[in-house]
Amino acid sequence: MNSFLPKHRVVVVGGGAGGLELATRLGDTLGKRGVAEVTLIDKHRTHVWKPKLHEIAAGSMDMSAHEVDYLAQAHWHRFRFRLGELTGIDRERREVQVASYMDDEGRLVTPARSFAYDTLVVAIGSLSNDFGTPGVSEHALRLESKADAQRFHQRMVNACIRAHAQTTPLRPEQLHVTIIGAGATGVELAAELHRTTREVIAYGLDRVDAEKGIQVSLIEAADRVLPALPPRMSTATEALLRKLGVDVHTSAKVAEVLPEGVRLADGRTLPAELVVWAAGVKAADFMKDISGLETNCSNQLAVLPTLQTTRDADIFAIGDCAACDWPEANGGKGGLVPPRAQAAHQQASHVVAQIRRRMAGNALKPYRYRDFGSLVSLGEFSTVGNMMGGLIGGSLMIEGLFARLMYMSLYKMHELALHGVVKVSLDTLARLITRRTEPHVKLH
Repeated sequence: MNSFLPKHRVVVVGGGAGGLELATRLGDTLGKRGVAEVTLIDKHRTHVWKPKLHEIAAGSMDMSAHEVDYLAQAHWHRFRFRLGELTGIDRERREVQVASYMDDEGRLVTPARSFAYDTLVVAIGSLSNDFGTPGVSEHALRLESKADAQRFHQRMVNACIRAHAQTTPLRPEQLHVTIIGAGATGVELAAELHRTTREVIAYGLDRVDAEKGIQVSLIEAADRVLPALPPRMSTATEALLRKLGVDVHTSAKVAEVLPEGVRLADGRTLPAELVVWAAGVKAADFMKDISGLETNCSNQLAVLPTLQTTRDADIFAIGDCAACDWPEANGGKGGLVPPRAQAAHQQASHVVAQIRRRMAGNALKPYRYRDFGSLVSLGEFSTVGNMMGGLIGGSLMIEGLFARLMYMSLYKMHELALHGVVKVSLDTLARLITRRTEPHVKLH
């Protein structure tokens, strides 16, 4: 390789499941060989696998064992990390524009900057979509980031301590948690909260009756929970949630989130001290027609089968922020690749090969989504219900230990992509050894 040739500049914006895997693999290959300069940009300092946010919110995950520091990852895998939030793209100059970054005390850490690219990959993920519902931004919590999950957990623990300390009877909304949206996030959070709230009470808050005082409600506008998954999985999941004591409301549309509860479209009001909005998915609002790129009604970037954006061959999009066609969806009627971690993982692997072809001047290949089914964790006191489709060419619902192992394997695939076999094996062994001596629920 001629050392005087300029390195190909690859900029990845977004350090989620797809973006961080992509930057790591590119750094380990093209960066290591010195033929490319790989830069990852994210508005946070650390990475947590998004499907685990409900465990952080419930307090059942030791975050220190699962959090990845971007600077450390970049150092060990030969890419650069730059802190900041994407604000724009200058397609003519081939630069991404990043906002200034302020610390918690309002002091400037980094100024607004621009970064040049030869290939840009947008992987900024998605946000929940409140569909303009009144009161959501003022009174509801979301689970879009580690900070959101930690905020919910702190408020949940504080609510339990407050209820224990007060001498007056509980108000109607106290210790009631209402989750809006019964997709995977909402269902998993409801099941996890049933266990963790009771364990928090068991740590000495004996003046609170967990069975009578704590209530978790789950609201879904569709006629069943997990509406994107097969009906038999929804039926089994709802039966288990009700058995746990979760108050499930289907075919229920939220009209307004109130300071102390939720008002439904049919006029009913559900009192709640904590409200979590977990319904709907969209890309960030600033992505709408960013730099003249084509976007859909959910602000996702429209992409070709190669995962290049439709109006700029130098820009790729992967993960939840990409509107990628899936011809096999809905029984062959077509649709978009669903916003799942497995899709981001597959697309990251595909784009690694695409960038190599691009640098070599070869034609790019189309991406094809492989559906390996959907897995939903229903907490340690239950099995993990699961619908596996792509593995067997048909459909099969699995439960119990095998389903739990499959659920765990999705996260292990992500860890392997970031850290390799040796580190993941040692870390997993260490977690198994220490798990028996640690508390099940974190209170900090």
